[in-house]
Amino acid sequence: MKSIFWRILGAFWLALILTGALTFLLTRLYNQDSWLLSRHPGLSQLSEQWLEHYRQGQIKSAQQVINHARREFHIDVQVFAEDGQLIANNGRTRSHGKVDPVFDLHRSTWRRLTQEVSLNPEQNLLFVYRIPPAELAKWRHSHGFGPQALLLIAVLVIMLVSLLLTFSITRPLMRLRHAVHELGETTYQQSSLAQLASRKDELGVLAADFNRMGQRLQGMLASQRQLLRDVSHELRSPLARLQVGLALAERATDDKRAELWPRLNLECQRLDGLIDEILTLARVTQEQPEHELIQLHSLCQQLIEDARLLAPAQWFEFDCPETLTLYSDARLLRRALDNLLRNALRFSPTDQPVELSVMSMAEDELRIQVRDHGPGVDEQLLARLAEPFVRANGQASQGYGLGLTITQRCVEQLGGQLALNSPAEGGFVASIRLPQPRPIKQASG
Repeated sequence: MKSIFWRILGAFWLALILTGALTFLLTRLYNQDSWLLSRHPGLSQLSEQWLEHYRQGQIKSAQQVINHARREFHIDVQVFAEDGQLIANNGRTRSHGKVDPVFDLHRSTWRRLTQEVSLNPEQNLLFVYRIPPAELAKWRHSHGFGPQALLLIAVLVIMLVSLLLTFSITRPLMRLRHAVHELGETTYQQSSLAQLASRKDELGVLAADFNRMGQRLQGMLASQRQLLRDVSHELRSPLARLQVGLALAERATDDKRAELWPRLNLECQRLDGLIDEILTLARVTQEQPEHELIQLHSLCQQLIEDARLLAPAQWFEFDCPETLTLYSDARLLRRALDNLLRNALRFSPTDQPVELSVMSMAEDELRIQVRDHGPGVDEQLLARLAEPFVRANGQASQGYGLGLTITQRCVEQLGGQLALNSPAEGGFVASIRLPQPRPIKQASG
């Protein structure tokens, strides 16, 4: 992964290095005397060569050194002792070693440099150089990059690196911002972040996660809208029957009205049951699981006993290890299994068993299976059976079509999966696969 962390870290260290280089170049820029003294070919070794000859008493050779600087580079050189006495000079002077004022006047525009060197531990000498502007311009042109040019290059490099780093971060963030705006306006398209999601860094991972989140939210919004349409349709039928029944009761005789009241009461009960199922579905979606250690054998045995109260003649087969436990939410698991058992009781004949089995599939996975031997479900309907208000073949008058929907939402809240199957030999099988997390041990206080 091309991590943006390394980009920022690299840019940070590059900025530090370039900042140090800028500091050095600024120092050079404001102290060009040392730059010229160390780099100009007529000045870089002049004082050392002059001192070498002067210490050995070779006055003529020392004078030739400074004369060479005048001939080749047009540089005036003067050497002064500590008391101000002129020791050497390659320019025109008057008698007694003093510089001609007229000669010095026309050189007032020349660049003046000074250099203090040690003749011996007890005496220092002062070198004074004067360089004409034409010679400085010629040297700078032939020398190439000077302090100003290097300073400009360093600033341009810092600006370029900063712009590239800034754009590499801000442009993806702006795309994410537009995607958030589109998501709020319910016009979000997954392709808007497709290119960003293909990046192999943290922003690409974020865009991919945002795409998945946006897709899920769009699906949830679409599912909510579909659910509202389905709810309005399902509520309209019992309400319409109630309105018709009430209108008939108003014009009916007392005997006829007495016959209508049980039907009206039944429609009220159906409407109440439907509203209760809808509210249960909404609560299941919003509930947060509260994990606890569940004894699965005891929980399933209790659910079977409750089911026997509804169908005393029904035959049950139960298979679950007594020591099997699950760390999960008991309320959601109970609601899911209760719906599956009630669904099996509704369709299974009494001479065939309703089978409930629980077993560990792996170290971290558990399977709970409920099977009946009823008429089964068509293959085309299996994929939609867990959708709201979808009923099995020929069972439109039984239930509200929300039982399996509630079961699926409960299983999803528990982090599991619900699988529905109709075997070729008949019947209906609902399988729940759940993770088996271990309880977190509390640290002793």
